[in-house]
Amino acid sequence: MAESFESGASEAAGRYAQAVFDLAKQAKALEAVEQDFAKFAAAWKESADLRAAARSPLIDPEEKAKALTAVAAKLGLSDLGRKTIGVAAQNRRAAELPAIFASYRALVARERGARQVEIVSARPLAEAEKSAIVEALGKQLGAKVEAETRVDDSLIGGFVVRVGSRQFDASVKAKLDALRLALKSA
Repeated sequence: MAESFESGASEAAGRYAQAVFDLAKQAKALEAVEQDFAKFAAAWKESADLRAAARSPLIDPEEKAKALTAVAAKLGLSDLGRKTIGVAAQNRRAAELPAIFASYRALVARERGARQVEIVSARPLAEAEKSAIVEALGKQLGAKVEAETRVDDSLIGGFVVRVGSRQFDASVKAKLDALRLALKSA
């Protein structure tokens, strides 16, 4: 799970995301900041060293802020994107950057009138499969759906869809777990 860009959001992450959202909206830069966060998220997923440095309590917050801001600058992030990362690091919230970014994406999706969903599958989804799932979710939710996908081998097969606090589990693992429970209680 350390490889994934976690989507759970703490209360502090929500406050940071809301503040960045308000600033980006005022500057008419919602999309630009969303792209900034996507670039940083990709670097986060790819680099174990980046994750370790951000999460380390041994690194001085000032130094951590400088380092993470330098990474953000190297990635070509906007001024607001770089400042957000630097402020979070300086305030000892660098480990919560994934949650801040996820909360921000949800706010931007809501602004566009869409629902943010996560599709976790046992293997990478073909574009046609993803489109079919997104279309079915859109009909079910009665809204435009923006989906983020990731792979979790432990599912064995199938997929899990998370929409806010709701979850639809169509994985082989869930079916096997249900069967195991039924056999134990029989």
